[in-house]
Amino acid sequence: MNTPRQNDWDPHSDAVQADQIQAYDEMRSRCPVAFSDYLQWSLLRHADVMRVLEDHATFSNAASRHLSVPNAMDPPEHTGFRRIIEPYFNKAAMEEFSPRCRAIAEGVVDRLPADGEVEAMSAMGQDFALEIQCAFMGWPSSLHEPLRDWVKRQQAATLAGDRDALGKLALEFDGVIRERLEVRRAMDTPPDDVTTRLMNETVDDRPLTDEELVSLMRNWTVGELGTISASIGILMRFLAASQDWQQRLRDEPAIVSELIDEILRLDAPLMSNRRVATCPVEVGGRKIDQGERLTILWGSANRDADVFPEPGQVRLDRDPKRNLLYGAGVHVCPGARLARMELVYFIQALMGATREIRLVDDDPAVRARYPAGGYDRVPLYVRR
Repeated sequence: MNTPRQNDWDPHSDAVQADQIQAYDEMRSRCPVAFSDYLQWSLLRHADVMRVLEDHATFSNAASRHLSVPNAMDPPEHTGFRRIIEPYFNKAAMEEFSPRCRAIAEGVVDRLPADGEVEAMSAMGQDFALEIQCAFMGWPSSLHEPLRDWVKRQQAATLAGDRDALGKLALEFDGVIRERLEVRRAMDTPPDDVTTRLMNETVDDRPLTDEELVSLMRNWTVGELGTISASIGILMRFLAASQDWQQRLRDEPAIVSELIDEILRLDAPLMSNRRVATCPVEVGGRKIDQGERLTILWGSANRDADVFPEPGQVRLDRDPKRNLLYGAGVHVCPGARLARMELVYFIQALMGATREIRLVDDDPAVRARYPAGGYDRVPLYVRR
């Protein structure tokens, strides 16, 4: 770094972590490109985020110290891996997975009490994310509980900033994936599922290495387990807190996909992504040196009043192309179609199986702390 920096804020402080969304709203109006030792340059405005997303030459995605396929790659390397990945999430692939996806959503919702309280994150969000991801990858249900335990330990190590524990956990998860690869290689006829198909892919006219396969499957799985469970908690809490929207959704089921995207614009399940400046550049009037890290705060950019009038309100008349829920540019989330299908089926099952969902007055929801979005706990009352 060539220029000494003074902190504009402390995004890791208890005051910010108590309610990240509210804190980002305040910071966006005061200092939309803000420096901190914790996150370096945080981008809070929609326009600044879009500039970074659309200029991958100046703002590199190669911000990880470890192999991350394709998340931490830039074109042209990124392009070859995206070409492999995208067919797994195309319309035909979703139609193939659709019946299993719907059945899992209905099965998880069927576990709700007939009349009583439920903690939506653990009982609904985590269960659904674990079951749906293992089913999509072709992994056995025996992995549900080990993965649940792994996620719990990984979240604790992340919050504690324990790099040693995080490194060990990463190796442990890699071992889970390597075991899946070994199991299939020992079979005369391995199952025709996503994992087996990925093992047979090639990039630049060569097979994927085990390191590339492990990184790719880790990114898919860890990302899915975090964002889908967070999304379920956010959606269930919103509907429990808004009887009007809950009733409208029951009366107008066709709005479900549009409403989900708007609720998750309002309250981000994925809080941030990173970029690195490849050269000196100015963003929002701030001079950023080559090699400095930028943190894209989706939870702020998607609430920018310059793009979303009445940003704190759910409205179905917004331009969906401006919603950054799944990113934008060459790194737009390839699994967006799958995530939308999963969430639509879950909410459809939830509305079909319940007559009432409401908050628990004396047990309020607890916000998640960065880097997680959404909530740690969402206690709700459910009547079927």
